[in-house]
Amino acid sequence: MIVEFYSVLSYNKNMKHPVLSYILKNQVIFALILILGAWAVFETRSILISLFAAYIVKAALHPYVDYLQGKKFPKILAVAIPYIITLAFLFLLIFPLFPFFIKQIALLINQLPNYLSSSEGIFGFTLDTTQINRILASEFGNISKNALSLTGAFFSSIFSLLTVFVVGFYLLLYEDSIRKALVNLFPEDKAKQVKWTLHHIDEKLGSWMRGQMILSIFIGVITYVVLLVLGVDFALSLALIAALLEIVPSIGPTIAAIPAVIIASSTSLPLALVVLCSYIGIQLIENNILVPRIMARAVGLNPLAVILSITIGATLLGVIGALLSVPFLSFCIVIFNSLKTNHELDNI
Repeated sequence: MIVEFYSVLSYNKNMKHPVLSYILKNQVIFALILILGAWAVFETRSILISLFAAYIVKAALHPYVDYLQGKKFPKILAVAIPYIITLAFLFLLIFPLFPFFIKQIALLINQLPNYLSSSEGIFGFTLDTTQINRILASEFGNISKNALSLTGAFFSSIFSLLTVFVVGFYLLLYEDSIRKALVNLFPEDKAKQVKWTLHHIDEKLGSWMRGQMILSIFIGVITYVVLLVLGVDFALSLALIAALLEIVPSIGPTIAAIPAVIIASSTSLPLALVVLCSYIGIQLIENNILVPRIMARAVGLNPLAVILSITIGATLLGVIGALLSVPFLSFCIVIFNSLKTNHELDNI
């Protein structure tokens, strides 16, 4: 991809900037600039991650702002109304459930060795529960004792989330001037191409965000209802885990099913099989009915590319990297397609 990116730039016949043209002709300087750019990106990664997340929020809310402006709402109100509704929904959802969720997760972790022990006879394997207890005690055993640090981490996350929303708010409020400034960075004959690229980035990232929110809510609700009907312990916690892991495609739903099957297997093998079949059925409904409709406008990605991007993102940036890896890959694909299309147009 880097080679293709370089070839697209270097063979651009309409390049009018002498400095940039010289850099592209000198491969050593071009490589050094790429290395320095990569180092700068790595050093400022936390700021760039927040900015990218804010841009995703901006792209997701942009259609609603356009709709309100079409109804003759002032720009400030057109931006503020979707934000107020979104933040109200998040706070009403998060604050009431957070204490209960933490308590349920702590209880689930404490009882997990017992569930694993109960599953030994059903699945015909033997586990060293003493070792498991030791690992869980060292990693998670102090969850209930460290309520203060957990609360601090929670409010720190809330502050970071609010920062992302505030930056996204200003990106929406001053979108026209920001877009104009970005377009002015390029030659006049490239203005239409830049506008096309920015429009498609907004469309793809916004569609991805809105689609993921709908899918997560659907998966969380339907999983909770199914587990509640089946009488599986910790139904709400397992449903919230499924909803959160839905953001990580391909891998997330599989991981979410594991604790549910383990807990169900402590009751009986038939119940574990029913739970497993229920998770598979939910995923089949999602993949064959919901995803084609809800995510139709999002960038379609190869499952292998998704898994690799999630792995790389998780390795470099942890959980945040895994969550943002798919929209970032979509962002890169839109940029690359824009450069490739421009290159093909220049060669006609």
